[in-house]
Amino acid sequence: MSIRAVVWDVDDTLFDYTGADRAGMRGHLTAEGLLDTYESAERALERWREVTHAQWARFSAGEVTFEGQRRDRVRVFLDRELTDEEADAWFQRYITHYETAWALFPDVLPVLDALAGSHRHAVLSNSSIHVQDRKLRVLGVHDRFEAILCAAELGVSKPEAGAFLAACDALELAPHQVAYVGDHPEIDGRGAADAGLLSVWIDRAGARADDDASRGPRRISSLAELPAILGADTRFGAPSSFR
Repeated sequence: MSIRAVVWDVDDTLFDYTGADRAGMRGHLTAEGLLDTYESAERALERWREVTHAQWARFSAGEVTFEGQRRDRVRVFLDRELTDEEADAWFQRYITHYETAWALFPDVLPVLDALAGSHRHAVLSNSSIHVQDRKLRVLGVHDRFEAILCAAELGVSKPEAGAFLAACDALELAPHQVAYVGDHPEIDGRGAADAGLLSVWIDRAGARADDDASRGPRRISSLAELPAILGADTRFGAPSSFR
């Protein structure tokens, strides 16, 4: 049976989250007078990313709310005791800088256009609908997707099979009729493959080049490669290459 729909990750798949985060945090730390407290701008940005990953892992594990992980990112990064209101205010000032750098990757609109007539589209993100709905609207692609599902509202996050199956249910399609495209080899790549979807890992940085094209997830370095995969491979149940 052919692939009838594509479910997309958002951050670092459609949207250049890493680039926007780095640019936004650099501008924010400069405005806050904090950049000079680090040995270099790169070290400050590296520390922010370390804290973000650690707190996001707590959210994914259900240890903290979406809002709570944001507040704790600020507290840990600044190494200060802050009220919720103070942490929210600091994070909101960062968001102002971050949003000025929002952009889609250059290959996104061409591939959405190429697949518009042949495949249905949805989003599955480990964020919240409040964040991703607005982001997709600002980026001008919200109406491209039939459904937008996020972990904060679903109560289950990638790589759990339930998250991917919820996206299939929203489209009223079986997993083997759906492809999932994401940037993380484990959370997206392995998770989608293990849930029975055609898993496509977008590896823009060329992190790994030793994949076996006969096994899932399929690795691509540009979304321009996706239409060929959807047209050529409709097999169901290919084993994960991350076992």
